[in-house]
Formats: sequence, structure tokens, C-alpha cells
Amino acid sequence: MADLETQHASIALYRYMLPKIVGSEEYVKTIRMMNTVRDDLTSGKRQASITSGSFGEGLEMRGGDLDIMIVWKEIEVCDDTNILLNPNKSYFAMETDFTQPGFTQLRLLHTFHDNIFQLCDERGGNFYFSNTAFKQMVSTKNFSIVHGPCLSDKEGIFDLAVCCQSKSWIAPAKQWITRSSNSWPGIDVKKSIIQHGVLFVPIGVKYSTNEDLEWRLSFSIGEKYLVYTFTHSQLLCYALMKILLKDVISIDLECSDLLCSYFMKTILFWISEEFSPEIWKPENLISNFMKCFRRLIYSAENSVCPHYFIPENNLFENKIRGQAQQKLLKKLYFLKSYDWQCILLSDQFSTFHEEFFYRLKEPASLYFDGIDKLLFSMINVADFSTGQSSLDRKIRKALSSQSSRIRYIYWYYISKFCNTRIQFCPSNESSGHKASYRHYKNCISTLLLNLNHDAVSGWLLIATLFYQTKQYNSAIYILQYSSSKCTPEKMQHLRYLSNINYELLILNSLRKMNIVQLWKLLRIDSVLFSENSTVLPDDLKLKLGSEPCSIPPLVYAHFLRFLCHFYLNNVRKCRDSLEDLKLTTDGEYFIANPEDKAFAYCILGIAFEISGDFESAKQAFVQSWKL
Repeated sequence: MADLETQHASIALYRYMLPKIVGSEEYVKTIRMMNTVRDDLTSGKRQASITSGSFGEGLEMRGGDLDIMIVWKEIEVCDDTNILLNPNKSYFAMETDFTQPGFTQLRLLHTFHDNIFQLCDERGGNFYFSNTAFKQMVSTKNFSIVHGPCLSDKEGIFDLAVCCQSKSWIAPAKQWITRSSNSWPGIDVKKSIIQHGVLFVPIGVKYSTNEDLEWRLSFSIGEKYLVYTFTHSQLLCYALMKILLKDVISIDLECSDLLCSYFMKTILFWISEEFSPEIWKPENLISNFMKCFRRLIYSAENSVCPHYFIPENNLFENKIRGQAQQKLLKKLYFLKSYDWQCILLSDQFSTFHEEFFYRLKEPASLYFDGIDKLLFSMINVADFSTGQSSLDRKIRKALSSQSSRIRYIYWYYISKFCNTRIQFCPSNESSGHKASYRHYKNCISTLLLNLNHDAVSGWLLIATLFYQTKQYNSAIYILQYSSSKCTPEKMQHLRYLSNINYELLILNSLRKMNIVQLWKLLRIDSVLFSENSTVLPDDLKLKLGSEPCSIPPLVYAHFLRFLCHFYLNNVRKCRDSLEDLKLTTDGEYFIANPEDKAFAYCILGIAFEISGDFESAKQAFVQSWKL
């Protein structure tokens, strides 16, 4: 009877609970497809981009950041030094004699670039690659915080690991090729993993005498391939282990730093290899989860968690020992007493029943937070990649795709890329009308490509260009059109979906659309201006300076319409636009959060100041400051 109850609970988890927490099978496929397109578009001749972590695997996990690996193609690591060298590349050889398993030192073999020597330390006549110097070299203004092997942004949303690659499989992991006699992973999967080689990330063994000169072997590409082979039941079991770790184990302060998601993934790999693929059925979800949980306890009891590709590398060595081990085991034994229901201690499950019937309305393919983060990453890695890939190449990629879903994703990313590119169009103050006209045409074509990521913001930037070139009537026409799209059923960034949104999304005509089509039809974004943007109207630049800013869409539309009428000397329409701007700000129309509202009052203050109403301007600025 207990087994039957467990199977019923497994089905409930599989069909209803977990899809609402980590995404449906269709959602996972969408995220993975978007990863593939984003990685392709942000890769170039010098670097390759790889989305990793939970998002890279297709899972949207609460509190998860977006991990991106940048492979430095101008550097190659060799396990076998008897290879033909490309004179334009720098080559390093692995030396593992004096490092722990899973780590290596990189000795310089060949380079024509003087700056490579500056990244190395000389030892006994040889030059060894410094992981510290490398991280300092690749850090940027956006990614300046060193976090282990990664560089993080100030908000802690993105982790960027810049690494090197060996294109051939390395000796320390050779045994993996022939180790498994079961059907997982399949031969074709193994071949693909071997063909993609191994990465080297810039971090050494903590407190090692040569910590700065050691590099960790990373099998991120292979691990991503392995997770992609998971059945959906297998993937949800992995998600349960991650939820157990983050929501139940790690909230205990004594255990918060002892385990990480990588250990959970490693356990899943071993279980998957050791058991028949037939076990991964929806009705076995709970029993499989308990297999993994018991393996975690066993590993903690024996302080042994072998790395999946290099078993000699014990991930628990010097970590799960002594007092730390006892604290962890105490926690794990306590959770074991709950059996599988220990997972229900996660607040994501405890609040599930309250939200269940409400959330059932939500289409399974529409999870805003995760997709938002993934799409926004195109801009945030621009320091490393967007300058390398020409717009023409991106467009050719979009046009050549056989899949309409993939084409739409390409066009979305191209639109976001153009949104970034237009911010830095050079000034049209040039000698001669031909150069000025050519500049104007380039701006227009880029702005037209910028229309494909939401319903409004692209049109508002086109209106901005017309305003900047003193085509005020054309700008007003575009503003009227874009404002007409700001209707109640539209969905706004950072806002919870309303009842009207849900009712709209269950329409058959919309359910047939893919995520990017829905975004363009129903989504309204704020108008983003980058730091030192050349597009930001001078009237705002004088007050706001060169800092980046995000302006609520309807606020910006009314403000720009006010400016156009002001310079056309349309006094009455200027006054009407100012009144519309005030009503929009006071009524919080399409204003997503207090920060946006504060910025809206600042914009209102600037408008009042331009109109000469300094008392009203003062009140608006005070309100902005209070918020």
C-alpha cells in the first residue's frame, strides 16, 4: 500500500507541483533552445560563449544566477605536446605531477604575444600561467568582482568564467571512456563529449603552495551534454535534490557552506550510470529521489564523493571532515526521519497548495523571471562578445534557420543587440551631407531591427531619433502609435500577471504562438539608455548626466511628446502632454516598481522646469527624492 501511495505522490509531483516550480518539459526545451541561439550569437573568432549552471541545463531554479563560460580561443592547452602548432595561438602544456587530482599547472610551450609572458610566473626557467593574473586581465567594469574562478556583476545576477580549452580528451579522464558498461551514457553521447574536449578554469586548490598557478579541470560541456540526455523524470529528480539543498539543508547556518549543487549533479551522474535507464519513470520519481538522498548520506558518512569524470578527485576531501561532517550528518539524519516528505519542508512546496489553483491558469511555457534573465544576458556579456560578431552574420544566421521557433529567437536576440548598438551610434555632426545621410540611414535600419523584442520600446527609440533630428511631427505620429499599444492586457517587466493577462493567454490563437511571438505582441519594456548613450535626448542628458537609466514607457512617450510640442510652440498641446505625464505618474500607469516611480517623478520635474513652472518642478523632485 505504501508503494502505491508513493507512486501516486510521485505522479502528483511530476505532473502538478514540480512543473510549476522548475518548469514544464516544453519550457525546459525552450530555455535550452534559447541557450543554443544565445551562445551561437555571442561567440566569435576569439571567444566562444557557453551558458552553464541551472539555466544552461534548462532549469529555472529560484535564486539561481546565470553562469556563462567564455572560452578564450587564442589559447590552447595540450595534454600531448606532439602536435602541429598554429603560430597565431599560444599553447600551454598540462603538468599534474605536483597537483591534486582534478587540477593542473599550465606550462607555456609557445607564444608570439609578449602580453602572455606578463600573465606567467617564471619557475626554474619555465613560464607557468597565473590564474590570478588572467582573471585581472579579463575583468571589466561590468564584471569586476572575483568570485572563485568567476567574475561577477555588482548585482550578483551573472557569473562569468573566462577559461581555456584542450580540444582533445585528457589522460586523467581516459578511464571514463570505457568505464561504464550500462546503456547510459550512450556511445554517441560519449563521442560528442570527447570531441568537445575539456576546459580549464582559473582557480587552484585553496592554501596550496602554488595556488595562483593551478587551474581546475572543468567538464562543463560534457556535463551539460549528460544533463541534456536526462529524461524529464530524471531532470525533475535532479531538481528535487537541488531544492532539498538550497531550501532545506543550506538554510541551516551550520550547513550552509558545506554542500553545493555540483555535488548533487555528481550523485545523479553516478546513480544514472549504475542503474538501468528503465528506472526513470514518473511513478518512480520519489523512489529515485530517495536513492540519491541515501547516496548523499553515504558519501557524507564516508567523506567520499568521487568526481564523475576523475574519480581520484574526492570532492569531499578536506571539506566534509571532523566537526563539519558531524553537523552535516546530524542534519541529514534528521531529514531522513521524514523519508521523502523531507522535500516538503521547502517553502516552495509549503505554499504550493495556496497558489495551486491560481497558478494552474498560467501557461506552462511562460515563466517570465527565468527567460527575462536569459534574454537580458545578451546585453550583459557585450563586453566580451558583441563586438566580435557582425550584425550581418547574425541576420544570416536568423534567415538560414529551418525552424521558425529558432528564427524567432534569433530575431529577438538581434533586436536586443541592436538596442545596445544604437546607444552608441556616433554623432551625426560630420563633414558633408552624404556622411550625415549615411549615418542617419544606418541608425534607422538598426532601429527597425530593434522592433522585435517587445510591443513599444523599439517604437519609442525611433520617435527619439526623429526628435533628435528635429522631425517633431513625425516623432509625434510615432508616439501616438506607440502609446496606443499601452493597453491593459499588455504584460510589463517585473509585474505580476493580472487576471486579464491570464484570460488572454488561454486563448487558442495565443497558445499556438512561441514565447518570442508572445513577447513582441504582449510585452512592454521600459526604455533603456546605456551609460554615455548618444541617443538620450539632450534635455535629459543635461539633468541626468551620462549614467544609465530606465524610463517607464508611457512616461517617456508623454515626456517626448511634450518636448516635441514645446519646440513646435504648440502651447495648448504642450500643456496637455504635461498633464498626461502627471496623470500617468500619479496613477502609476505602466510603472512597475517604486524605483521606476521615483524616476517618473524626476522626469515630470524636468518637464515642469522646461515649461517654466519651477514650483511644480520642485514638488516633483521632492516626491522623487522621497521615493
